[in-house]
Amino acid sequence: MNRYKKLLIGALFISAASIALVVILTFDSGTIVALRRIKLEYILASAIFHIFSYFIWGARTRALCKSLGYDVKYLKIVEIIISGVFAAGITPSSVGGEPLRIHMLYLNKIPFGRATAIIIGERLLDAFLIFASLPFALYIMGDILSNYKFDIVLLTASGLAFFALIFFIYWLCKPEKVKNIILWVIRIFAPFLGKRTDDEIAYLMEQIDREMDLFHESLWILLSEGKKGLFWGMFFTVLFWTVEFFQLVLILMGLSKIPSILIAFAAQILLVVVMIVPSTPGASGIAELGAATIFSVFVDAPILGVTVISWRALTYYMNLLIGGFISLKVVKDMDLINKLIGKSTEFQRSPEKDI
Repeated sequence: MNRYKKLLIGALFISAASIALVVILTFDSGTIVALRRIKLEYILASAIFHIFSYFIWGARTRALCKSLGYDVKYLKIVEIIISGVFAAGITPSSVGGEPLRIHMLYLNKIPFGRATAIIIGERLLDAFLIFASLPFALYIMGDILSNYKFDIVLLTASGLAFFALIFFIYWLCKPEKVKNIILWVIRIFAPFLGKRTDDEIAYLMEQIDREMDLFHESLWILLSEGKKGLFWGMFFTVLFWTVEFFQLVLILMGLSKIPSILIAFAAQILLVVVMIVPSTPGASGIAELGAATIFSVFVDAPILGVTVISWRALTYYMNLLIGGFISLKVVKDMDLINKLIGKSTEFQRSPEKDI
């Protein structure tokens, strides 16, 4: 529980400090005028859109589950999704969300390997859509973005994500070669991570070897048995990101700003890519400052801080609020989340319970 509390407090502190900085740098008399004219119905509509996105995400997960022959109740999957976004929001690089969702699918009688395939499949669908859209976003925003520092961050994030995508594809084709390379690297650096006995290193290598085999097998399950689910998964992925990105449009309309939907969507695609890099809990700090940098291209300075606050409140703080409540209801014992956060992707499983 102490680790859980520290992560939550750290995420909130970094996020609040970043937002405060943005507000201080952009606040003026025009901000007060904009706040007096704010149309709350649009902000409320944006919040409803975000809640709706949970159910779209749930429909995607359920489609992938059914394609592999597992029929989990829809509302149960939505609860799993919301608990996952809460865990992701308080863990560095959002790594806690996927392990928690995998574990909760496993508790709903989906074998661990297939639960892994479902969650990894979702991440790959997101990555495919975002990076397929990236060239169009760069084309739309290229003429109006001229910050070389941002260009460096964007290129770094794009390079890392593209490398990861190529790595996954190569892994599917040549799993043993990739596994041998990874194990070789770990074997070299393991002694430098602290005092390790030969038995401990051997055990670590065995665990990693087993998890890599599971990961590879899980992906092939989805690609072979879950093709229909992938089709519906992509449909719901497009719908999910459309609803998520449209929230910014509604926020700006609430601030009496009529935005270009195309530019607003392109800006958020770039922001999603930038947020791949950070190692802070829930991308706190990078998300706020990155949003301020990108949104400043098409959002007037007096309402920039308010826009960032509203956007972050709906896409992040709402996840923590609703996710925390649902996690208490579903998990009941918060030590489970704390354990998963501490281990990230380390799960104990019995061989007979695998695929």
